[in-house]
Amino acid sequence: MTTKLDQLTSWLKERKITEVECMISDLTGIARGKISPTNKFLDEKGMRLPESVLLQTVTGDYVEDDIYYELLDPADIDMFCRPDESAVYLVPWAIEPTAMVIHDTFDKQGNPIELSPRNLLKKVLKLYADKGWKPIVAPEMEFYLTKRCDDPDFPLQAPLGRSGRPETGRQSFSIDAANEFDPLFEDMYDWCETQDLDLDTLIHEEGPAQMEINFRHGDALDLADQILVFKRTMREAALKHNVAATFMAKPITDEPGSAMHLHQSVIDAKTGKNIFSNDDGSMSELFLHHIGGLQKYIPEVLPLFAPNVNSFRRFLPDTSAPVNVEWGEENRTVGLRVPDAGPQNRRVENRLAGADANPYLAIAASLLCGYIGMVEGVKPSAPVKGRGYERRNLRLPLTLEAALERMESCRDIERYLGDKFVTAYVAVKRAEHENFKRVISSWEREFLLLSV
Repeated sequence: MTTKLDQLTSWLKERKITEVECMISDLTGIARGKISPTNKFLDEKGMRLPESVLLQTVTGDYVEDDIYYELLDPADIDMFCRPDESAVYLVPWAIEPTAMVIHDTFDKQGNPIELSPRNLLKKVLKLYADKGWKPIVAPEMEFYLTKRCDDPDFPLQAPLGRSGRPETGRQSFSIDAANEFDPLFEDMYDWCETQDLDLDTLIHEEGPAQMEINFRHGDALDLADQILVFKRTMREAALKHNVAATFMAKPITDEPGSAMHLHQSVIDAKTGKNIFSNDDGSMSELFLHHIGGLQKYIPEVLPLFAPNVNSFRRFLPDTSAPVNVEWGEENRTVGLRVPDAGPQNRRVENRLAGADANPYLAIAASLLCGYIGMVEGVKPSAPVKGRGYERRNLRLPLTLEAALERMESCRDIERYLGDKFVTAYVAVKRAEHENFKRVISSWEREFLLLSV
């Protein structure tokens, strides 16, 4: 009988793969792991990593010792990482034939590691499966191309395109502006096709050299994996063409931020019917309750959508970013947009998540909020018609500190995500915030240095 590992072995040998990047996602979304010769990878059938990598901040620091040792074994033991044979991708930019394999993480007894973002998404998907439901998602990733810069104090600038000039003005949906970087995107599309990533359209967004890549709708776990791979791929393609690609939520002053819009619907696992629509094509009660859950619980898990101090700079009125969790049909001024679509394609677009969010955690959080709404029968507010920026009800936390306090005090969310995960995530984000507060900004030097 052929096993999945046998199939993976054949796949690697057919492509003459000599190295395997064995990786997991940490809480930030950074790919961590080991690079292994193929023979060693196949012999060991996985890898071991310290569980502490899941308590590492974006700066490489760790949480406070009391929390560290509360959550982890004092001996700093390893977790066991096993390859997911359905999450294997070529590395087309590598010199040697290389593959990256995403792993799942377990403890010594074979239990899933609670701090793992991928395991958390699997946990949420099981809630749906137990009800006979299957979520369908379609992410949209925004990002900026910029000049490469080695000085973090220097503001980012738009890169030079094929014309030799940087972009000026607003170039939303401009074909010519996107084609300025045609050689770069040709490589990106070729590499993504080699990796079997389900990319759909490329769009030029509002900001200078700001782009959006849309993914075709599909399985939530598969698409979270694809986003992790795509972000690496996009950065590599940019570097090849001597520019940088950034997924920061708000990288440039006075320019629009970058989002990870999440379109989501739910089908009946047996029939494939969209449960968001009634037989007559109208909105179902489950659809309205799904929106109600998003409205009620997104403010409680906002750090999973907006994980950094910079993330909150994006939430400003009149900047193509939401400032609330209102909902409306064909309305881009609210946090929850319902696109015009037929009954089988009825969905809601969560516009809150930033491009800097961990894809596993953002998708898990968005689906969980909708799930709780469905099982608890949460009713949504009335839909917004017209401009939604002035609506002040359902207000979101305004700072990362306030959002973290709200997340750790919500018992409903803790019940689903687990006390250990909530404690760990909040601790990591607080450690990053303490690090941020030590840095003196250019604004402070410009306006306070000689004035106060």
